[in-house]
Amino acid sequence: MRPLTHSPLTNTQRGTIAFAAIAFAVLTASASVFANTPTPLPRLNIDRAQTTVSGISSGGYMAVQLHVAYSGRFSRGVAAIAGGPYNCAENSVLNGVIRCLGKTEIPVDTLVKTTQQWAQEGLIDPLANMSNSRVYVFSGANDSVVKPTTSTSLVSYYQRFVTPANVVHKQDVPAEHGWVSDDSGNACSSKDAPYINNCGFDLAGALLQHLYGTLQPRRAGVLQGRLITFEQTGFIADASKDWGLGERGMAFVPKSCSDGAQCRIHVALHGCKQNLSEVGDAFARNAGFNRWADTNNIVVLYPQTGKGATNGCWDWWGYASKDYAKKNAPQMQAIVAMIDRLSAANTTTAAAGATGK
Repeated sequence: MRPLTHSPLTNTQRGTIAFAAIAFAVLTASASVFANTPTPLPRLNIDRAQTTVSGISSGGYMAVQLHVAYSGRFSRGVAAIAGGPYNCAENSVLNGVIRCLGKTEIPVDTLVKTTQQWAQEGLIDPLANMSNSRVYVFSGANDSVVKPTTSTSLVSYYQRFVTPANVVHKQDVPAEHGWVSDDSGNACSSKDAPYINNCGFDLAGALLQHLYGTLQPRRAGVLQGRLITFEQTGFIADASKDWGLGERGMAFVPKSCSDGAQCRIHVALHGCKQNLSEVGDAFARNAGFNRWADTNNIVVLYPQTGKGATNGCWDWWGYASKDYAKKNAPQMQAIVAMIDRLSAANTTTAAAGATGK
């Protein structure tokens, strides 16, 4: 794939983008690329009404974008870890690294008005789809990268569109900036790769149980399902550019789903510097989702950014497309196409992206 092209940058813009890179993750030596033979995404028996999404850091912002822009598909709910309100950056990297990281106040009222306007113009799905969504917001109490006030602004934003009782804000875990686990990763105070920290809290389980309700206990032993890699390039609408997406993505498929049981999809989005090329399969393997998915008929989709992505981040400020937060955003369209492929077994027509390898 050809690398993503950018318009010429001024020295100030280059410096700002460099600061953004530092702000979201401490740079470390790249991990070896996870070299697993790719397999096609399977067509499964999926209950489309049960599709949910979560993400950490840039993935948290992308999870919110997907939930709001494609609320018809993600009406069940969203979880955002170290993320902020929809369209927070307003197509500006300066906004992204200043106000959206909690250094200044986020204009929630303005973002709400823009959301309402875009819905009226049909640029995003109708906002009524979100009214009964379940929303889980997590901010580490010691997060020095995305300040906890950012998540507070996200809660305020969602309370304009979602039944307030459906919004949970977890902010009492003394975690630094990273994905939180109860049995894997670095010290809770770490900001080092693979950005998974053992804080004695099962974040994956907590958010899944909020989004879906009571679940069967997570698998304690060897998983019965399998973690696969697949080619992402076929899901990109305009493959003349990579749009910041990696060549491969990952998915965990429970055995029950492979055997024909009706299942649901949870999309789990990594953070900056946390994709396959940087940390291998560490996020997909150790974030904690798979053990819950294995016993609860949940397919976990792990889309991946690639070398065209600034710092490995998801596009939540406009580096790949000025329409990054609207339904025609290339990254979101590709993720939706992946979901459509997984859901194709119980539909009469293969959705866009079904030609993906």
